[in-house]
Amino acid sequence: MSLTDKTAPSQTESISFEFDLRHSPEKVWRALTDPELLAEWLLPAVGFKLDPGAAFTFKTQPYPGWDGTVDCRILEIEAHRKISYTWNVPFLDTVVTFTLTPTASGTRLSLEQSGFKPDQKQNFGGARYGWKMMGGKLVELLARLP
Repeated sequence: MSLTDKTAPSQTESISFEFDLRHSPEKVWRALTDPELLAEWLLPAVGFKLDPGAAFTFKTQPYPGWDGTVDCRILEIEAHRKISYTWNVPFLDTVVTFTLTPTASGTRLSLEQSGFKPDQKQNFGGARYGWKMMGGKLVELLARLP
């Protein structure tokens, strides 16, 4: 498995990562779309349904200035290939997109979070750090799944 931060040094609008995984697209898709599995590597999902336009939330512990809720709405879904949803908190309005591409050894998972504003450098850096950390948890989860 390799994780590559594809975000250009001058980039401030979107974060991009690629994971080369030794797991089938079906297995990776399950980790991205099963609420029980999402809770293990990303955040607990409430009301998650695989329907375009469906609203759901991710919940985590509150922090000063934030109640720990991420409001989301599915924008695009193509089974085993792509899922895209809004990622909204009071101080950030972005879109997260996962794209799965079959490879000879498994799956290339591309992750992009886009929509950061120029004055959101701290949020950009925090999200970049968070995705690296959560990406590591995703890799660990996939290694444990049958």
